[in-house]
Amino acid sequence: MIFVIKVTTNKEENAVDMISEKAKKKSLAVHSVAIPHGLKGYIFLEAEDRESAEEAVFNLPYVKGIIGKTISYEEIKGMIEPSIENITIKEGDIVEMIGSTLKGEKAKVTRIDKQKGEIVVSLLGAVVPLPVTMKIDNVKVIRREGEKEEEENANN
Repeated sequence: MIFVIKVTTNKEENAVDMISEKAKKKSLAVHSVAIPHGLKGYIFLEAEDRESAEEAVFNLPYVKGIIGKTISYEEIKGMIEPSIENITIKEGDIVEMIGSTLKGEKAKVTRIDKQKGEIVVSLLGAVVPLPVTMKIDNVKVIRREGEKEEEENANN
C-alpha cells in the first residue's frame, strides 16, 4: 500500500530520514519512502498496512499527517521514475538556467549525459569558459543551434 504523507515544504528530506530511521529502529513493515519529483510538501510511503504507516510517521517533526486514501504505483509512476527518453536538449543548444543559483544565466550545451539526467554547459557571460554540470530539469531551451529563438521546456 502506498500512502501520501503531508510534510512541511522544503523539509521533505528531513522527514524521509526520520521516517526511515524510525521504521528501521522499530522494525515496522515499511518498504520504502520517496520524495516525488516536482511535488513540494508531500512524500510517498510504501507500507504493509495503515497501522505501520501511521506508526512510522506518528509524532515526528515536519510530518503533518497521512492523506486519506492509498494510491497505486501507476498513479505516481511519473513522479518516481525518471523520464530520460523524452529529453529534447541537443549539444549546441542555448539554454537558460531556471532552477539553480545561476538562475537567469544563459549557457551553451557542450555535453549531455542522459543516464544521469545531467548536462554540461558553458556559461555565455563568463570571461573564461568554465564547464558547469547540472541536472537537465534545471534548464530550459531558449534557442536551437541554427534556429531563431523559441521557448521550450527541457522536460518535454
